[in-house]
Amino acid sequence: HMKIHGILQNIVAPSCIQGFLLNVDFPGSDVVDLYSPSVEHCQELCTQHPSCLFFSYNRSFRCYLKSSSSGHPQSQVLLLGVTSGYSLKTCNLEPTLCFSQVFEDVDFHGGDYETFFTANFEECQRVCTLDPVCQFFTFVTGNFSSPDVRYKCHLKFSWFVPRPAAVALKSGVISGFSQKPQLTQHFATVCQSQLFSNTDFRGNDFLESQAVSPEHCQFLCSVHPLCTYFSFSSNDFRCFLKNNPNSMVAKTKSNFTSGISSHLCQIDESWAKLTYRDIEFRGSDFRSEVVNFVDICQEKCTEDPNCQFYTYHNGSFFHPEHRHRCYMKRVVTMPTPSHIRRVDNVMSGFTLRNCRSS
Repeated sequence: HMKIHGILQNIVAPSCIQGFLLNVDFPGSDVVDLYSPSVEHCQELCTQHPSCLFFSYNRSFRCYLKSSSSGHPQSQVLLLGVTSGYSLKTCNLEPTLCFSQVFEDVDFHGGDYETFFTANFEECQRVCTLDPVCQFFTFVTGNFSSPDVRYKCHLKFSWFVPRPAAVALKSGVISGFSQKPQLTQHFATVCQSQLFSNTDFRGNDFLESQAVSPEHCQFLCSVHPLCTYFSFSSNDFRCFLKNNPNSMVAKTKSNFTSGISSHLCQIDESWAKLTYRDIEFRGSDFRSEVVNFVDICQEKCTEDPNCQFYTYHNGSFFHPEHRHRCYMKRVVTMPTPSHIRRVDNVMSGFTLRNCRSS
């Protein structure tokens, strides 16, 4: 059964199809729909999403990510204002992380972590590009309807580090991360960190994520510009990011570990070098293969430019057909606004940090 499965997998991977089909819709087969400001951005979302094979994009900034067992859309329909295309996963291209287009009368709504007044759009983009956590921004122009917010620059964040969507206990599996470096920031000083065991910092939650350890949770807190401190529940791998720069109240709580965000230092990434026995990263698979040891699984994940983390089923896994199988996984880490809408006299854009200077 496993051999047949392997052969099938190779057949369905469609050949590399670049370019776009204008006024064509691929109906149905939706995996998820996300907001996206352009068809190029939507195609890169499809390429980064673990299961997306093709997509359709419409004028309301909606990017519909799709998949099918055949690897191809069930049908193609003429539909004005819709553009469709394919994932570039099989093209082995360097990922597109440079989006230099300016979006006029478009608001990238949400994700704000800092606002200030500045002279123009270019200044807003320059500051976003220099700030390592800024992923995109919206600038309110001098013609905006409310005079009191004209010339305001909103810097915005979305996750640019891989985060497993679900972490769970499971016997006979080992999980870990790609050994490619996670962050592009480099500081000479290593962060000094302290973890408080059996401690919960009460309240002030603004975001919950999954994490594999307190150190991993601390890393996520240090990456997020709004996180001032965090608490991690080891029972269910829940990482609570908290924001309150004015006060921090500790309470004794078993199976909870808490800590503080780091600033302007080299964040500890040793959690990514470890392997985690009897812990499964659920979902986010984009391919799997049979290998004899977990070390080979980690090597394969590190070599594959798409792989960010993995779960390996070892020889003691309960289901014989799934033993020695290496599941390679990834999530979207490109700049992704959570909501996009048309608003007169605002302008939005992305960091140019990932653009090669000509």
